[in-house]
Amino acid sequence: MAGATNTVLERRCARLRELHVPGAPLVLPNAWDAATARAVVAAGFPVVATTSGGVAAALGYEDHEGAPLAEMLAAAARICRSVDAPVTVDAEAGYGMEPAALVAALHEAGAAGCNLEDGDHASGGLREPARHAAWLRAVRTAASEAGYGLVINARIDVFLPAALAGEPGGIQTGLMAEGLERARRYLDAGADCVFPIALWEPGALAAFVRETPGPVNVLALPRAPSPSELAALGAARVSYGTLLHREAVARFAQDLGTLAAAVLPT
Repeated sequence: MAGATNTVLERRCARLRELHVPGAPLVLPNAWDAATARAVVAAGFPVVATTSGGVAAALGYEDHEGAPLAEMLAAAARICRSVDAPVTVDAEAGYGMEPAALVAALHEAGAAGCNLEDGDHASGGLREPARHAAWLRAVRTAASEAGYGLVINARIDVFLPAALAGEPGGIQTGLMAEGLERARRYLDAGADCVFPIALWEPGALAAFVRETPGPVNVLALPRAPSPSELAALGAARVSYGTLLHREAVARFAQDLGTLAAAVLPT
């Protein structure tokens, strides 16, 4: 059974990797539990991606490694078991795990891929790029030694603070050199794709995709180019992060407000 299970997982890893095609991006509406993962597959999407923010919220915790590791891994495993499709797991910054232990945990959960970010949640800053690249290389090595074709999406957090602060357009171009340095280091370390999260300015996005020697994942922010425009720019992967989770929760709250107005005493 273990051999058959590993064969299925390896097929899923290979399928996930081959779907990263610049100009014909893999579109990932991120799920946060088994029910939403099944809905993603039922809608026709070939891969399920998890959102750490949505999973943590569903478990009653904050994002950015605020949830206990065991609960996040258990949630990932439930999602992986619930669908007959590759699942790429948002593993945040690795939860402080050593590379071999992280790889073993992802394999046990049934993950075909993972997101690994370079944000340092303890300091609130970014990991030093050479150090983070070495850590990613150790993750790749551990997976390769285990015969596990884990697809690594290396998230780059350089552009995130300015986007969260609502900085005006144009500032992202000034961050390009650091973002590209990290992208090149991470791809050289064995990452399959890089994810400059919150990079949305069309000119900066086009330059980043053009100058990155590997597949690029773009977050489908409302102010970012449309998925078809991102395809034209050469994106290989488009994901939605916590956006769908937030919309679903807001819609639920709105429905509850309507229901409360109709049935609760004033």
